[in-house]
Amino acid sequence: MIVVSDTTAVSNLVQIGHLELLKKIYSRIIIPKGVHDELLVLDKFEIPIQEILKSDWIEVRKVESEVLLKKFSTELDLGEAEAIALAIELNAEYLLIDEKLGRRIAKENHIPIIGTLGILLKGRELGLIKNMRGQMDDLRKIGFWISDGLYDKILDLEKRI
Repeated sequence: MIVVSDTTAVSNLVQIGHLELLKKIYSRIIIPKGVHDELLVLDKFEIPIQEILKSDWIEVRKVESEVLLKKFSTELDLGEAEAIALAIELNAEYLLIDEKLGRRIAKENHIPIIGTLGILLKGRELGLIKNMRGQMDDLRKIGFWISDGLYDKILDLEKRI
């Protein structure tokens, strides 16, 4: 399975202590160089991100298509543009991305997407985490915005798992 990730899914999961979900659910993820570089900011928060990024299940790849990169860079930051371009190049089964504009552009380019909340729900479904309320509260504490309506909807979905 080929799974490409943008910065936010990895960053969010690292900050709430659940990065291992990506390994357990997908076995490996691929990140573009721009995402790798954006993740290095977590060093400021004393998170051992450099060590994490050396994990054998995280692969850093360079985007080959300058055309795709240029196309997406007009609207998106470098990490998002590279992640979408790489997902297209590799014909990824999933792109892990949270930002609204990036998700819209990925959908327009027929890239299947999943975000941080979707990963957590999958982890809950697989019995890898105990509850969604705690995870969503942790995400909110680090500044991840979840509307009250979405929060309640996810709790309802969790009841069906």
